[in-house]
Amino acid sequence: MTALPGETPGTGGTDTPQDAVSPPDEAGAQEPSADADPASDGAGAAEVVDPVSTEAAEPDAGAEAEAANTEGATEAEAASTDAEGASAGAASPAPELSEAQAELAAQRELRERIEQRKAAKAAPIAAGAGLSGTAADLLAAVRAVESGEKTGSAFFASPAPAQAPRRPAPAAAQPPRTPVTQAAPAPRSASPEVLEAVRAVLVEGGAPEALARPAVGALGEQAGELLRTDPWQLLAVPGVRPEQADGFARALLGADCGPDDGRRTAALVGWVLERAALQGHTALDAGDIRAALAERAVSDPDAAVLEAVEEGVALLFQEGGDEEPEETEADAAETDEGGLAPDADAPGEPARILLGLDRYALAEESLADGLARLVNTCEKAADWAEAAAAAPSPSAAELIRTTAAAGLVTHIGGEAARAEPAALIAAARGLGLRAFGAAHSEDGRRRLSAATGDPDTAVTLAGLLSGAQGPGRDEDGALALDLLVVLDAPQLDVEGAAVLVEALADGARLVLSGDPGVLGSAGAGRVFADVLAARTCPQVVSRTPDPGPIGELVSGIGIGELNQVDAPGKEVVIVPVRDAGEAVHRTVQLVADSVPRAFSIPADETQVITVGHGGAAGTRVLNEALKQRLNPGPGRFGGFDPGDRVVHVPAPGRAVPGVVRSADAEGLHLDCGGVPVVVPQERVESSVRHGWALSAHQAAGMRWPAAVVVLPGDAAQGLSRPWVYTAFGRGERHLSVVHGVDQALPHAVAQVPAQERTTRLRPLLEALPTPDAAS
Repeated sequence: MTALPGETPGTGGTDTPQDAVSPPDEAGAQEPSADADPASDGAGAAEVVDPVSTEAAEPDAGAEAEAANTEGATEAEAASTDAEGASAGAASPAPELSEAQAELAAQRELRERIEQRKAAKAAPIAAGAGLSGTAADLLAAVRAVESGEKTGSAFFASPAPAQAPRRPAPAAAQPPRTPVTQAAPAPRSASPEVLEAVRAVLVEGGAPEALARPAVGALGEQAGELLRTDPWQLLAVPGVRPEQADGFARALLGADCGPDDGRRTAALVGWVLERAALQGHTALDAGDIRAALAERAVSDPDAAVLEAVEEGVALLFQEGGDEEPEETEADAAETDEGGLAPDADAPGEPARILLGLDRYALAEESLADGLARLVNTCEKAADWAEAAAAAPSPSAAELIRTTAAAGLVTHIGGEAARAEPAALIAAARGLGLRAFGAAHSEDGRRRLSAATGDPDTAVTLAGLLSGAQGPGRDEDGALALDLLVVLDAPQLDVEGAAVLVEALADGARLVLSGDPGVLGSAGAGRVFADVLAARTCPQVVSRTPDPGPIGELVSGIGIGELNQVDAPGKEVVIVPVRDAGEAVHRTVQLVADSVPRAFSIPADETQVITVGHGGAAGTRVLNEALKQRLNPGPGRFGGFDPGDRVVHVPAPGRAVPGVVRSADAEGLHLDCGGVPVVVPQERVESSVRHGWALSAHQAAGMRWPAAVVVLPGDAAQGLSRPWVYTAFGRGERHLSVVHGVDQALPHAVAQVPAQERTTRLRPLLEALPTPDAAS
C-alpha cells in the first residue's frame, strides 16, 4: 500500500479469513446464525434467522454499501422485533413521551396513512382515487392500459398536479420541553388466545413456535388465519427466508402449492423489495425483480411481476424514455403472455421500469412535495448583507447570503466546515429569527453547541421531532422555528426526512449540510445525494479544509488517493498485523496502553472501529477482549456490568453510545452522552450490546479524541472508499490503523466507490416546479 506515517515495512495480512460470512446465497436455505448480535440483528435466538440480517451486516456481505445499510436496517429490525414481542407487563410509560417513543409515533403516523391507502386497494381504483400523487396516477395508468381505456402515453405525458398551500409559519414558539429520556416502552402484546392460534399454525407447518410474537407483530391479530390461508405471508416476519416459507407452505397445503402459486410469487416480490430496502434502495428495476423470481423457480417472472402490481404488493413506475417505449410496454401487457416489453426493443432512449413498496413511494413523494413547498414559499427578499459581512470566513458569508434568498440550501464540507452552519445559526439569531441546528447524534449536538456558543441552538433530530429538545410545536403541529440547519445530512433516510420536512411550516428555511463522502443512511434512500444531484436548490461548497495530518489523509481518500502524510506528532500510525488474532491483541494494547501513554487520551475516549460484527476480529470478538481488559466482570445485568461501554438502539436505524451505570427492577440504566436512559429489562438483550468497538456505519456522525481502525485480513471484501473515508475521519487527535489487508486498502480507496442506491427522489425533484433552482 502507499506508505503512511508510522508504517513499518513488512508483509501485509495474509491470514485466512476466519468465521467470515460469504455474500448472501440466494439459492440455498441456511440455518439460523449461532452468534447473532441481539442489538444489531433483528431475530431472536430461537427464531428462523436470515443470515443477511445478522452476520452479513457489513463486511461479511462482501460489498460495503450493502453491508452498511444491512447493518442499519438490522438494528431497526432489532428494535421493532423486540417491541413486537414485549410482554404486557412492561413498565408503565412515563408521563411525557420519551425521545424514542415520540420518534416511533411519528413514523407510525406515516405508516397509518400507508395502511389506509392499502385498504382502499380492495376495490378497483380509478385514476386519482384511493392513492395520492404520482404513485396513484401510475397505478391507475397500469389498470387503464390493461382495460383498454387509454394508452400509457396519455398518462405519462400529463402535467404534474398543482401544489396545495400549506399552513403559515407561527408567530410565537412554545417553550421547549425537556423530559428525561427513556427507552420507548413496547406496545401492548397480543392476547394469549391470538398467540396460541398462531403457535398452532406454526407447529402444524413445522416452523418454530418462537415466531408467534414476531408474526403477530408483522401480520396483526389475524396472523393465524392469514398464515393458514397464505403460508408465504411468513416472509413478512424478519429473518425468514423463502426456502423456509416454502417448507412451511408445503407442510400446510400439501399438493395444492407450487412454485408458481400466486400467493408465493406475490410474497416473493414483496420480500425482494424489502431486502433491497435493507441495502438502501427505495425501488428496484423490474428486470432485477424478474431475475430474482427466476432464481426462485418462478416459471413466468413477467406475469408474476404484473400480478404483484395488480394485487397492490408493489407500485409500478417509469423513469426516463419517451412515449414510444410506454406504448410498446402497454401493447405487450395486453398480450396473452402478460410480460413486460424488453427495453432493447424500444426505439430511442429506453424507459426504465421500476417497482417499489408504497411506504417508500409515499415517503419520497411527500418529501419531494415538501422540499418544493419550502423552495417556493420562503421570503426571497430578506436582507442579511450585514450579517454576511460579519461572518468569520468567506464560506460562512456565502452560506449566509445564499440562505437569505432561498428556502432550501445544501452545504457541502468536512468536519472543519461545520463552523459555517454554526455561523449561519448565530447570524440568523442575531436577526431575531428562531434558528436551530439538528445533528444526527448527541456527540454532533455537543460539537454544534460548542461552535455556536449557545447550547439552546443545538438539538438532535430525534430530540427535535419528539419535543424533548428545541422549540416545540405550534398550534398547527409545525416546528416553531424559522431556520433549521440539519448537519450530518447524509445520515437522513427517506422516511425520516419526509417526517422532518412535513413538520416544517411554510416560509421556514431548511439547510442540509454534510459531507457526501461518508457512508449513507442506515435506512432506505439517499436523500442528501439525490437533492444534490437534482440541483433544485442553491449549493454552497465550503472552502475550509480539514486541518492536520488526519484531515490531509482523509481529504486525499475522498478523491481516491491514499497519500503519505507528515505526522511529526504521530497523529497517524500504522500497525501491521499478520492475522486476526494479532489484530485483536494489538487493538487491546493500543486502547489500554499505547494511546493513553503517548497522547494522554484515556481508554474511554478511544473508539475502536472495524468492518462488521462477525469474523475473527469483528465487533463481537473485539468487545469481548476489550471488556476483559478494561472492565472485567460477570455481566450480572443481562451480560453487562457498571462501567461497560455500550451502544443502544432506541429506535430503528439509530445507534446511541452510552455507559452502563446500574440496573434495577425498572431496567438497565445508561448514560448516553449525559442523557439518562432506562432500557426496560425485556429490551436489554435485543437493543443493547457492548460498544468499545463499533462498525463504521454506527460511528458515522460522531467523533472521538482517538480512533483505532481495525482491518483484519478477512475484512478486505467489505472495504470501499466511503467506508475508509468514514472510519479514518472519526479521530480528532489521533488515528491508529491496525492493518492486515495489504493492498486491499489502497485498492478500495482508488477503485471501490459507494454502491449506488436505486431511488426515485431525484426525478421527482427534477419534475417539480422550483423556480429558484441552482443552475
